[in-house]
Amino acid sequence: MIHKTNSTLLVLLITISVILISNSASSAQEKKKKRPTTPSIQWISQPKPSQASLPPNTQHLDFQSKLVNQNIGYCIYLPPSYSTSQKRYPVIYTLHGNGGNEFTCLDSIALLHQGIESGKWPEMIMVLPNGGRSTFYKNSADGKFPIESIFMDELIPFIDSNYRTIASREGRCIEGFSMGGRGATRLAMKHPHLFCSLFCQAGNVPRLLDTFDAATQEERETMLLGDQRKTWEADDVYAVTQKNKDKIKKNVRIKIACGTADAGHLLTIRDFHQHLTQLGIDHTYLEIEQLGHKRTQMMSTFASSWFDYHVESLKLARPTRQR
Repeated sequence: MIHKTNSTLLVLLITISVILISNSASSAQEKKKKRPTTPSIQWISQPKPSQASLPPNTQHLDFQSKLVNQNIGYCIYLPPSYSTSQKRYPVIYTLHGNGGNEFTCLDSIALLHQGIESGKWPEMIMVLPNGGRSTFYKNSADGKFPIESIFMDELIPFIDSNYRTIASREGRCIEGFSMGGRGATRLAMKHPHLFCSLFCQAGNVPRLLDTFDAATQEERETMLLGDQRKTWEADDVYAVTQKNKDKIKKNVRIKIACGTADAGHLLTIRDFHQHLTQLGIDHTYLEIEQLGHKRTQMMSTFASSWFDYHVESLKLARPTRQR
């Protein structure tokens, strides 16, 4: 009798375990289905209820893009003294991840403002661009999503023309998480004369040319970058870093961080770390034990030093007479 009861209990426990595993798998599958896989964009986004109250000194505005004949949204933070001084300020461009928009990284602004108010960090401007979904901040081959050109050729010049920025490499930083980190890394390596500091936050760094070579012609025709190898080569961060290594060494300080439990991103980030090392490009590389792909947790863990690297980069980039 006791044996039968235990067997029944064992069957019951196994059944519950199977149900729990099945539900967990279904939940994971649902989350996977919701993740954007094709490029798209809502040119001016609307905030979620939790984003309705912007951080201090922050505005949600838009600018006119001639490339797509659309107004495009962005959020901008201006430091406390901006309205009462004639100073020029450095700028941090913070790129959101896949599925995000210009409201996604408002907590970065809140942290920066808190640090400025406490005297931890000097006054800076922060800009949150709208990079769309699954665009990876690239120009799509079909011309529908010229996201890199919008950012590099329209938004940055617009910010420099309409705000008192330090409108040069010496006053410009770029960072991002996930898709934003991937985009920020490629843009900094591709345009090293425009940025003094890069902070890649768990932005995977795949070898695009390997993907191109492994795909069929038909598959390439459906991909973001199309079927021309030269287009892929121009956006392959490994090829671009090799090409621009001397300018990168001279101009850009690089910080890379990723969690050891971030299985979807860690391997390519380690690969890029080795690539930089082999090219003799100095950089700061950090793996965070047991951290998954969680931006807010990464940022909260290092909140007290989150912008230190950019601040140091900006200081080092200034001409000697201004330090």
